[in-house]
Amino acid sequence: MATSTDNHAPHANPDSDQRPLLIVLGVASIYLLTELIGGYLTGSLALLSDAVHMLTDIAALCLGLLTLWISRRPASSAKTYGYLRAEILGALLNGLFLWLLVVFIWIEALSRLRHPRPVSGLGVMAIAVIGIGVNTFSAWMTSTDPHGGHKTGMAMRAVFVHVISDLIGSVGVLAAGALTYFTGWMQADPAVSILIGVLVLYGSWGLVREGVDILMESVPRHIDLDEMRTDLLAVSGTEEVHDLHVWCLTTRQIALSAHAVVAADADRDRVLAEMCHLLQTKFDIHHLTLQLECDNRRLHEPEHF
Repeated sequence: MATSTDNHAPHANPDSDQRPLLIVLGVASIYLLTELIGGYLTGSLALLSDAVHMLTDIAALCLGLLTLWISRRPASSAKTYGYLRAEILGALLNGLFLWLLVVFIWIEALSRLRHPRPVSGLGVMAIAVIGIGVNTFSAWMTSTDPHGGHKTGMAMRAVFVHVISDLIGSVGVLAAGALTYFTGWMQADPAVSILIGVLVLYGSWGLVREGVDILMESVPRHIDLDEMRTDLLAVSGTEEVHDLHVWCLTTRQIALSAHAVVAADADRDRVLAEMCHLLQTKFDIHHLTLQLECDNRRLHEPEHF
């Protein structure tokens, strides 16, 4: 006879991420127009490439809002987990979009290194200073939880990566404008654009890797399965733990399933309650299924960890 539990604790609603994203969307849209006009008037590739990057930020914000809306749709008999992973798909697409943007910037920058174009350094610096302020505000809005007590979702963090890369871009644009204005070195503009691309790739790699890990149902990086197994075996009456799986439904929710062999004279309700309490308090896992067995069925089950 098997006993199982499927325990759902309350989690933060993605709605809490929506308001800061809308605010950042409005600010980013205004600054995008500023950069496009300024880049055209000053002839700066760094400024125009940063404007294109800002356009991807706006696309990332819209995609993040869309995926948050989709992820709120309720579960159904066809999709028992609902649409929670829409947020992950959106974040992964955002990361890949950044990589495509970097390739575009590098191609244009290499062309301008060979054939420099005149750039108005003073105008570039003025717009870059505004950009630093705008992106600092946006980074603050997307990195903090306005209500407290929940972990920001991957859609929000995807936007945060975009914003941070834009902040780095604004600092780079300021440096390019300063070099152009004070030294007359026109290659500073495309050279800084190449450096910005490297930093963007570095910053977005973790986002793409995490998205792939979640879709592959990998064990979350902060979970040690050996430690978890040891803790479960320490529950009085437990003889063996096998078929242990831990994976992310979303960045906010971790799921677990496991089979545990218990002694014939053990109080199964107590064992189940203690295991649930352990997993919820120590590992913050609330979506869990535990199957308790008196007879070890491991030999008759698929080979798992």
